[in-house]
Amino acid sequence: VSSSPAISNGLTFVGSNDGKIYALNAQTGEYKWSYISGDIVITRPAVADDMVYVGGWAGKLYALNASAGVLKWSYATGGKIDSSPTVVDGVVYVGSEDNNLYALNADNGALVWHFTTGYYVDSDPVVANGIVYVGSEDRNLYALNAATGELVWNFTTGGQIMLSSPTVAGGLVYIGSLDHKIYALNAASGSQVWNYTTGDNIVSSPVVAHGVLYVGSLDNKIYAIDAVKGRELWNYTTGDDVLSSPAVVDGLVYAGSNDGHLYALDASNGDLKWTYA
Repeated sequence: VSSSPAISNGLTFVGSNDGKIYALNAQTGEYKWSYISGDIVITRPAVADDMVYVGGWAGKLYALNASAGVLKWSYATGGKIDSSPTVVDGVVYVGSEDNNLYALNADNGALVWHFTTGYYVDSDPVVANGIVYVGSEDRNLYALNAATGELVWNFTTGGQIMLSSPTVAGGLVYIGSLDHKIYALNAASGSQVWNYTTGDNIVSSPVVAHGVLYVGSLDNKIYAIDAVKGRELWNYTTGDDVLSSPAVVDGLVYAGSNDGHLYALDASNGDLKWTYA
């Protein structure tokens, strides 16, 4: 299971490398249904209006009834889908390794538009204020009109943007890159506000909470950075790469490491609260 779970209406939805998408009772883990796609599914499902949307390595995006797991429609792209879909205002946005970002009608799977980048789009798209933001392995973060797919701006980083996905908060958009940096850009114009250099590549997706950005790096560390000024507040060293994207809840930061541990850190100072192996 490489897919991150999605939770909605008491159910947990998750993809698996066994070719199935599962729905489980979120409280008990009781099996509800599974859909056999025959497709490796590492993306996080998106849930909206009693539908589950998820992509797989066969290049298809699947739309399933959330209650019963019945296929409503599927859409075939020209490459693997490592990008997790996003659903906003009746449109599903998803990237593909055919170099495109797709916008599809959420109800019937009809193509609304697609935008072609210079390489794989494995980053998860994020929509804010009518703009869809997505990273590409061509080193660019793109801002596109969510309704038309028209390019608003793009910003070129010093390395590929792989699985790191953008986060938008306070008028800024944040993204990690394989040039070891986390970038903060003006969400409207794409101009750089700041960047911060870690000790290795960033494939973790940043998260912002209470004015602080949290992100993992392949230098084994979890970082807390002032989201406005780009100044490091603290870092915590784990035993291996941190590919995991942090979650912040009730004053704690949770992140996984390739050392096999889940870490819970105090969000204010990085002190270790507990680990689970």
